[in-house]
Amino acid sequence: MSAEPSPSSVPSFESRVHGCLLGGALGDSLGYAVEFDDIATIRSRFGAAGLTSFGQLDGGSHFSDDTQMTLYTVDGLVEALEWANDGVAADETACLWLAYLRWLATQGVAAPASAPVPQPRWIDSQEVLRHRRHPGKACLSGLATGEMGTPSRPVNPDSKGCGTVMRSAPFGLVPHISEAAVYKLSTDAASLTHGHPSARQSAGALSVLVHQLTAGSDVRTAAEHALGVVAALPDPAPEVLDRLRQALELSSGPLLSPEELTAHLGEGWVAEEALAVGLYAVLATAAETEDRHDPAAHFRRAIAVALNHSGDSDSTASIAGNILGALHGEEALPPDWLEALEAPEVIRGMAQRLIAVTVG
Repeated sequence: MSAEPSPSSVPSFESRVHGCLLGGALGDSLGYAVEFDDIATIRSRFGAAGLTSFGQLDGGSHFSDDTQMTLYTVDGLVEALEWANDGVAADETACLWLAYLRWLATQGVAAPASAPVPQPRWIDSQEVLRHRRHPGKACLSGLATGEMGTPSRPVNPDSKGCGTVMRSAPFGLVPHISEAAVYKLSTDAASLTHGHPSARQSAGALSVLVHQLTAGSDVRTAAEHALGVVAALPDPAPEVLDRLRQALELSSGPLLSPEELTAHLGEGWVAEEALAVGLYAVLATAAETEDRHDPAAHFRRAIAVALNHSGDSDSTASIAGNILGALHGEEALPPDWLEALEAPEVIRGMAQRLIAVTVG
């Protein structure tokens, strides 16, 4: 039985925020190098163990639209909180919509004249975020309508791609609000681009999970709690429940091969599969490192599981990195990986902005 972590090893809130955002970007960046490769191709390029570190890549790797949209999620939340701190009530979902419209502009897509014209903010001046890195079709098309989608009037009503869940960890990083508020913020923001219940509920589940971790929960308890939140909904999506339950159950047994992983949990191109694969990777590798309390070893091992498969490697590894960073804080981030990360100062800049408007 593993010992309880000492008080000195419990990450601070600030460390969890930086860890979550940087961890997600690390997973995204490593996974992006093999996003469109099947497992046979990955093994042929990197050996039997697959891609396990940035050192195997010539010239490193870029982060993708997953990190771009995650940072724009942070910015939308920061703007809403700035208004609130000034005593002005703001529509949080509208702030997020405006942030995503600004992201849309970075992708070279013009919103229709009927859409509002957002005022530029600090994040918009960061050139590294203006590259087009295989953005999700539903994210682009949903925002390009110029209509603010809602759960009752969704854009892309049949879309359940992983473009919701891969950007939703930041909602769980907002302290001093209720779990119900975290879930509503996340699912309302998902509805801006994806209308399928699975896309919304997967996003909400990840946000609740991160919220639990930030409050000090262990990852299995947090995952079981997130599953319970979805199960208690009036209309839970069966596929979300199924994938979350499978991730929890399978992670207690022998480590799955990449082929077994996708056979059981899917390839991650849709929301509930991406969440399940990322979560499984964290849970299945936790026992290997918890006895010696080595968060960086856990991070390396989990990210390797999350990206080495025939699926959406950057999104599944990004989600795993978000979870690991919220769980362990910055202590989990391998220093050599951080040295290879693109534009860490931009990611840290957004983390600091979120910290400033939440805890000062």
